[in-house]
Amino acid sequence: MRKEVSAVEEDRLVMPGQRTEDEDVSLRPKQLKEYVGQEKVRSSLEVYIQAALARHDALDHMLLYGPPGLGKTTLAAIVAAEMGQSIRVTSGPAIEKPGDLASILTNLAPGDVLFIDEIHRLSRSVEEVLYPAMEDYALDIMIGKGPTARSIRLDLPKFTLIGATTRAGRLSAPLRDRFGITFRLEMYSPEELCRIVSRSAGILNVQYDRDGLMEIASRSRGTPRIANRMLKRVRDYAQVRYDGRITLDVAREALDMIDVDILGLDRVDRAVLDAMISKFGGGPVGLDTLAAVTGEDAVTIEDVYEPYLMQLGFIMRTPRGRMATPAAYEHMGKKPPEGYATPETVQTSLLEE
Repeated sequence: MRKEVSAVEEDRLVMPGQRTEDEDVSLRPKQLKEYVGQEKVRSSLEVYIQAALARHDALDHMLLYGPPGLGKTTLAAIVAAEMGQSIRVTSGPAIEKPGDLASILTNLAPGDVLFIDEIHRLSRSVEEVLYPAMEDYALDIMIGKGPTARSIRLDLPKFTLIGATTRAGRLSAPLRDRFGITFRLEMYSPEELCRIVSRSAGILNVQYDRDGLMEIASRSRGTPRIANRMLKRVRDYAQVRYDGRITLDVAREALDMIDVDILGLDRVDRAVLDAMISKFGGGPVGLDTLAAVTGEDAVTIEDVYEPYLMQLGFIMRTPRGRMATPAAYEHMGKKPPEGYATPETVQTSLLEE
């Protein structure tokens, strides 16, 4: 079984998947018009919700996928609010047996929204119960055992299932095909994140300059959850060291203090890059070797650190191992060695072989 996140990562400020006490539910938008970013998703949802309301019908089942911290849970709550219905929140690992799911489904009211986070972690036996519930709004239950066992079907009220996952590829095809609406949430631009932290700063009664908020937004790895978390830490710094107003200089000092650089890389991200550059000449280096040198778990490096470093173009995976790109050397303030084989030349040589 793959480990999702190691205990070492629990204190990382830039960890989008980690929810802490800093994540204030009051900062979440409550209506679709307040939701910033994801313009295509929002415009499509407006149409689907209006159509469902006009028919006095439940919204079709919806799948939301994308990196953690982009607002999947928030969007599900907004859908329920716009539809004027209640929302029941659970997660894939919490539903261990078919009976757990049956208990949830039989307690839904007509039109209710059932939100299942990390839905790809549902067991196969639970999925089998979910299929007829999604398609026919019915629940098949086995009573008794052996030759006397019989199946009864219970009718369920029409409801909307919203599934969220960070790994859509691990969702089984039969389950994925039963969602009528599928959205992929994209990373946010600094301008969109600036609007989000501006709204959050207003809720938290924090005074700010726009340049200060843009500095926070540009270091937030395109993730609203991280942006709001950084806003609170910068707010603390501004209150203790300055007059409480977040300016550009205050934001830079506060984020430098917590080791988050201009691209949002923290100490551990830079340690991974430094190990590749200083100890292995930029690579190629195997994942297990990199894990041994940095003292991190191999799965943690692959699932937590690598995705963002690859998005920035600092790491490339090749058949021979991980390689640091010239951009990584530049960011770390170092020059590639003479004759350094870039990832592109490695790929070319492999094709020629």
